[in-house]
Amino acid sequence: MEAALHERRAEVEAEAAGEPPLPASASASASAPVPASAPASASAASAAAQGAVEPAVPAAVQPPARPDPVTVIPWGVRVAAEASWRLLMLAGMLWVLMKVISEVRLVVLAFAAALLVTALLQPFVVRLRRLGLPRGLATAVTAILGFVVIGLVGWFVVWQVMENLDDLSNRLREGINELKSWALDSPFHVTEKQINDIAKNLSETIGTNTEEITSAGLQGVTVLVEVLTGMLLAMFSTLFLLYDGKRIWTWVLGLVPAAARPGVAGAGPRAWRTLTAYVRGTVLVALIDAVFIGLGLYFLDVTMAVPLAVFIFLFAFIPLVGAVISGALAVVVALVTQGPVIALAVLGVVLAVQQIEGHVLQPFILGRAVRVHPLAVVLAVAAGGMVAGIGGAVVAVPLVAVTNTVVVYLRAYSRERHHAAVAATGPGPHGATAVRAAALEAGDDQRA
Repeated sequence: MEAALHERRAEVEAEAAGEPPLPASASASASAPVPASAPASASAASAAAQGAVEPAVPAAVQPPARPDPVTVIPWGVRVAAEASWRLLMLAGMLWVLMKVISEVRLVVLAFAAALLVTALLQPFVVRLRRLGLPRGLATAVTAILGFVVIGLVGWFVVWQVMENLDDLSNRLREGINELKSWALDSPFHVTEKQINDIAKNLSETIGTNTEEITSAGLQGVTVLVEVLTGMLLAMFSTLFLLYDGKRIWTWVLGLVPAAARPGVAGAGPRAWRTLTAYVRGTVLVALIDAVFIGLGLYFLDVTMAVPLAVFIFLFAFIPLVGAVISGALAVVVALVTQGPVIALAVLGVVLAVQQIEGHVLQPFILGRAVRVHPLAVVLAVAAGGMVAGIGGAVVAVPLVAVTNTVVVYLRAYSRERHHAAVAATGPGPHGATAVRAAALEAGDDQRA
């Protein structure tokens, strides 16, 4: 009875709400008590019904994890790659530096010449300062005397060449005639017509290339102007370096980062001592060569013996190559002016003096200052000549010597700092342990 009343009440409420009346079974099931497991079964049934209506969406496929480059790429390949791009960066910087130097070659060579002259004259300034002269006066006296001596040497060479030019041309003409007579009487069966044809072709070649010869003369005038400008720059630079060299070096040190300043401050004086020793030793060796070869030329009665001795002195500043060029020039002049016998005697004198220079003088005088292999000297002279001509060949070897000194000192300085750090903090990993630690650090950096 109560159930019927309850059912009727539900129908009336449904009609009042505007909903269709529930069937008796549904109302009975709704009014029936629900067991404890009913919610779980109902949710499972609803999920099954939804699965029957809508297909299940698979979960998103996760991409495979990327392998760690530290574990995939071998350690040697990574080291080679890192070294390669660093070398490429250094090569690019060196190329840019060489391009800049080639554009301002005159200024660079003038300053390099000023450094060499300063290294030669600075001891005289120091001695005059010890005698009580002020720094300005000592610098002025040394610079004036040095420039006067250099100017007198240049004037003497030019004067001797101009003085003996007519004699040399006459001797050259006689030598050509003797060569012609020898060719006619030689077993090579050279005829006079062939010799005349060679002379005619030579004169025609000179006549047809008049414009090129004229342009070469104009280029010679341009070179002369550049040489005079470079000399003026070198003179002014020498004055400032002699007078205020220490302040200039202090200013340069101020431009260096603080972390690298102690190493550069220690390398600078050592580089300057190397340059000074090189210049003094080269001047002494060149003077000995010029004196002994000049005496040999004088006693053999070779034309222009004194100018040739001066040329030998100047070319001695180009190691290895300069001695060959100056010696060959002396032999050629002796051959043209005195004949083959005197030329052979001059060749013997030149070879003897150069052997003494190479095996006695240079190891004794320059051995401590320039610890550079002869192959490096030849390559440096060739590279300097290609980049900046004769001036580059002169500057190349002292530059290599100074660079060698700086690199050796910086390596020793870095080693000392490393040993001091190890002594303060204890030894770190080494060998395979250090390799693994570096690989782990690299992997952490890449993951970060």
